Amino acid sequence: MRILLTGANGQVGWELARLLPLLGEVAALDRKQCDLSDLKRVRDVVREFKPDVVVNAAAYTAVDQAESEPEVARIVNAAAPEVMANELSRTSGLLVHYSTDYVFDGTKSGPYTEDDATNPVNAYGASKLEGERALQHTGVAHLIFRTSWVYAARGRNFLLTMLRLFSQRPELKIVSDQIGAPTWSRWIAQQTIQAIRLRAKSDEHDPRFNGVFHMTAGGYTSWYGFACAIRALHYAGQEAAAPRLVPISTAEYPTPAKRPLNSVLSNARLSAIGLIQPSWEILLAQCLAEIGNSPVETRL
Repeated sequence: MRILLTGANGQVGWELARLLPLLGEVAALDRKQCDLSDLKRVRDVVREFKPDVVVNAAAYTAVDQAESEPEVARIVNAAAPEVMANELSRTSGLLVHYSTDYVFDGTKSGPYTEDDATNPVNAYGASKLEGERALQHTGVAHLIFRTSWVYAARGRNFLLTMLRLFSQRPELKIVSDQIGAPTWSRWIAQQTIQAIRLRAKSDEHDPRFNGVFHMTAGGYTSWYGFACAIRALHYAGQEAAAPRLVPISTAEYPTPAKRPLNSVLSNARLSAIGLIQPSWEILLAQCLAEIGNSPVETRL
């Protein structure tokens, strides 16, 4: 299997670059080698490598910045995946693509399923939804994985921000009325490998292995709850040194981009093909255990 990976230095892409060689020959490209805002370059890369599978882990993810440059977000998150899809549809290839909980408006009372109506409330979510629809329109074989609240032991994310601020401030105010499932990037990469393997063993026309899947850790919490869990694990046995966490509302923490209040996704479709979701608490503990074995300068 010849696999082309984009976004190899991102949170999920970095993990994929280390796991995808289990499946075959991999060309792992970062932004310098394949900038998704350069659509001609995207097309040329796919044509040159002639992959059986493209795993697109690259994306425009600056949610607030997208409000002021929606066209850039649209090119990276929608136009570039469409180019990949068009190229792969000519060679009967597979496109694995990542999307987001932000395709929903967050007004549903329970977990969102893949078939629920989408209604993004910010430019980032709109660009990701456009990308989903654009690649589906090409007819390419595809696996679209919608995930949420991604964190990792490297890069820029909520987990590492909390660990940094814990040592700098005696008190932190954290939004408590947005809920979702914090999801470790390594687990997303591992699930992706399993999904590709299962699909390769099945009938390529089996509808269970084509389409949109929600891929998040089990359970859910708020950003405040997530921060409390990070603090508890980080300061285990040293609780007196931990900073105070204060829950606040979304209204008390205004941002350029509106966020959905409910980002909980149902993983039933993913479970139906044999992929099981551990709780977000278990994955967080595993990630923090790994960070504890890393030099401070590489984790903060």
